[in-house]
Amino acid sequence: MRNKKVRGQVTLEFLFIFGLLTILLLYSVRNTSFSEGSPSVENLRIQVALEEKSLANAIANTISQVYAQGLGSKATTYVKVTYLNKESYLSRAYGYEQPIVKIFMINASDRNNPSGISAGILVSVTENREGPAVSGDDKNAFFTPMLYNYTGNAIKVKFFSEEDTRTPKISDIPSDLRIVVEWNPDEPADMEYNETSGTLWININPGG
Repeated sequence: MRNKKVRGQVTLEFLFIFGLLTILLLYSVRNTSFSEGSPSVENLRIQVALEEKSLANAIANTISQVYAQGLGSKATTYVKVTYLNKESYLSRAYGYEQPIVKIFMINASDRNNPSGISAGILVSVTENREGPAVSGDDKNAFFTPMLYNYTGNAIKVKFFSEEDTRTPKISDIPSDLRIVVEWNPDEPADMEYNETSGTLWININPGG
């Protein structure tokens, strides 16, 4: 009789521990999922934002390098991309159904320029009709100034969602994005993306 009582007690303790572990497991799974409002979504948004800033830095710094080296110079930089080329990450991070990655070269007086002093590069993740937000809780754009005093209208390259009919796609951004900047006085200031080579090409033309 005593053995049966002990076995029954052990069974109840086992069920209690099993139930507790199940609850902890379910909480853990929910906590690491990308459901809206969970800590992991916030972490994902931080990682995406850091990569936006890193890309803006890389482009602006390469442009500044070419500008400092002078007429006819050229430089190449590679940037590791982990989040900006995955539409699902961008949708979860910002809550967009069809996110768009935009890269701008803007002048000092551009309305999206948070500095108002220097021209620079702006990288943003937005939806189709939404503009970059460079401040506030809804911030989705990051700016880096550059030495090149670009004075023209904003030049931009966009990467679209899979459902959009336009190209290039977000998924076309390679994990190692190649950035090529040159100073060719025979060409206007411009920025283009070559899907075949996975290269973001930029020409600067100070005074041109």
